[in-house]
Amino acid sequence: MKFSNHNNVNLMNIAEVIHRIIRFTEELNKFWSSAQGWAPIEAAQLLTKSRLDWQVSLAHYLSEWEDDPISEKYDGGLILAWSNLGSLVEGTMKLFLSVYYMDYQEDVNAIKKRDKLVDSDRLELEQLRQFFIKRIWLNDSEWKEWVLHVQQRRNAIHSFRDRKIGSFDDLRSDVRRYLEFIRYHNSRLPYPDEVFCPFF
Repeated sequence: MKFSNHNNVNLMNIAEVIHRIIRFTEELNKFWSSAQGWAPIEAAQLLTKSRLDWQVSLAHYLSEWEDDPISEKYDGGLILAWSNLGSLVEGTMKLFLSVYYMDYQEDVNAIKKRDKLVDSDRLELEQLRQFFIKRIWLNDSEWKEWVLHVQQRRNAIHSFRDRKIGSFDDLRSDVRRYLEFIRYHNSRLPYPDEVFCPFF
């Protein structure tokens, strides 16, 4: 697929948005899964064992939601689609904290269980969201509500009771937002040189 020249996600069709997410995720996996040699040892070890390749696979799976499924599969497909997107959001936040692992483990707001630090790769989405609200999104409160929105819809996969899951149009709107989400967090990651920093 050839990319258009613009970077405004609202001007792209959904296929291009998803393609950019896939390429972005592939580049993040390629770079951060082999950060030994310049990243702190603890962070590099954490990133090496992380399943960033699963993030790539989940990004590819977004293409399943470009079109609405047949009516009999609509709700089930939508629940799975929110789970797909929620997992990507969670993975992006875990990557960010894993890169900054040394800072995270020293932070007064770091998540602990029985006075023992919970590593960033073991945090649940709500724990991540609360930490990011306190320490990362200080001047960018828009992400606080957006991540909660995705989280609530993703949680429909765990529930037997009625939940709002919206529509596939809502999902595709949030897939566009997700591209902005990974751009935002990637722009705040430390790269040894600009040439290594992906942007899609």
